[in-house]
Amino acid sequence: MNNKIKVVFLGTNGWYASETGHTTCVFLDTKDCYIILDAGSGIYKIGNYITEEKPVFLFLTHFHLDHINGLHILNKFLFKKGLTICCYEGGKQYLDTIMNQPYTMPIDQLPYTVKIHELKQGRHDDFPYTLECGKLIHSAYCLGYRFEFGSTAIAFCTDTGHCNTIIDLSRDADLLIAECALKEGQKNLNWPHLGPVDAANIARLAEVKKLALIHFDAVNYTTLNMRKDAEKQASQIFINTFSACDEMEINI
Repeated sequence: MNNKIKVVFLGTNGWYASETGHTTCVFLDTKDCYIILDAGSGIYKIGNYITEEKPVFLFLTHFHLDHINGLHILNKFLFKKGLTICCYEGGKQYLDTIMNQPYTMPIDQLPYTVKIHELKQGRHDDFPYTLECGKLIHSAYCLGYRFEFGSTAIAFCTDTGHCNTIIDLSRDADLLIAECALKEGQKNLNWPHLGPVDAANIARLAEVKKLALIHFDAVNYTTLNMRKDAEKQASQIFINTFSACDEMEINI
């Protein structure tokens, strides 16, 4: 039996969608469930990848619009095993506001069962996998996530500056999915983000197996070739680095 995790990058832009891609959304196809990481504009494509009747979990890192602007199309799908939306403690109030009139279809009118799960920082064993989450450093409250499927671990950390939490969550992970909003040399203390060298140093310190760069700021990275330049910079520090693009698929 193939128990590998399929990872599909459905949105790899930060800030806004452009010719280079949609805003942040990553899809995990696991043995027991589907996992969606953030609900950027790329989420509209998940219907192409859901082929079985399995529970669906949507994890939101934070509520900046480029990470949630796909929520309004959730009524497009029919999740026969239901949907669980996970966010940080206190996040339900924002979901109840955003997913309601006059903005979009209310949660309780979606054509399937929806549960909202507010998460405390730390380890959670009440999922079909082991979950750990922690607060990252950003301009708004933002969670990073670590998922363990038996011996396989995947960390998802965007948006953030360099912090101990991202290192702890990604320690020995098979895959770290980290943001690369900044170009090398850029810094904004009011809106902390990572550049390619920052992300590579984190991957090296955490001793991960692979590093995927996503959340490329649409102003800083206007072409896919510019992403490749960032990949080359990161690879000088952490060789197993790749720049993700929309609809790229890998198995972990």
